[in-house]
Amino acid sequence: MNARSSHRRGVVVEFDAHVGLGVVESDGERFVFHCVEIADGSREVAVGESVDFDVREKFSRPEAFALRR
Repeated sequence: MNARSSHRRGVVVEFDAHVGLGVVESDGERFVFHCVEIADGSREVAVGESVDFDVREKFSRPEAFALRR
């Protein structure tokens, strides 16, 4: 995965609203995200929802951020 090519489209496959952590899948790759990365400020997203997002390296691994519906 080239983390520098950041724009992606994917599907939320996991989301735990209690802890605010989720996983989005795109082209067979999975990227974790925290609810503060949901661009509209809602802090919640449904499992199965399609999203646009960007990828960046954080703590030596690629993570999803700026999730947009």
